[in-house]
Amino acid sequence: MSQIAVDIVLLPEAKIARLAVETNRKLTGSSSCEIVLDETTCLPHISLAMGCIESEQVDSIGKMLGTIVKAYPVGKFTITGIVTVLSARNEPNSLLAVAKTEALQTLHEQIMGMMEPYVGRNVTAEMLCGDDEVAPSTLAWIRDYRRKAAFGAFFPHITLGYGVVTEPMTFPMGFVAPQLALCHLGNHCTCRSVLASVSMPDQ
Repeated sequence: MSQIAVDIVLLPEAKIARLAVETNRKLTGSSSCEIVLDETTCLPHISLAMGCIESEQVDSIGKMLGTIVKAYPVGKFTITGIVTVLSARNEPNSLLAVAKTEALQTLHEQIMGMMEPYVGRNVTAEMLCGDDEVAPSTLAWIRDYRRKAAFGAFFPHITLGYGVVTEPMTFPMGFVAPQLALCHLGNHCTCRSVLASVSMPDQ
């Protein structure tokens, strides 16, 4: 058996995915190109749970996600603004902040609980998708997700990339996320491929 690093994510509707990709293009034109979003191989997303699983578990986890979305619908989402945080290398990283509703928090916690028997945290570079040299911060983020980014520390967001966004945008911005997906993680905790996905209930 082989292990892979994964992220369970919400995939936003097309207009928000396009906004994230277009904004990322402007960032990569003047800053680091280590996160280059697109709508097929580096997906804009909202992370809900990270870790390492056995590759043979993909199908069973996908089925469990189908059960969870029926039991814990989340409705619509709201982007409240752009937040800029500093990376482990002291570089600015721009994010679209998503309002943390009770329903979204509950979905996150239910998925964390569901994944606990399956998830390992001894992540290595070989478990990630792609041939890039993996940044130590990537491995640390995956390893420490439960302790540093989950439950009370859960901060829903869509990463735009390294750099500071200067283009004006109007907030709040409503949207839906039609898919809950299990994705193979790449460097900088990017979602490089969809391993399994389920449709969210009508929103």
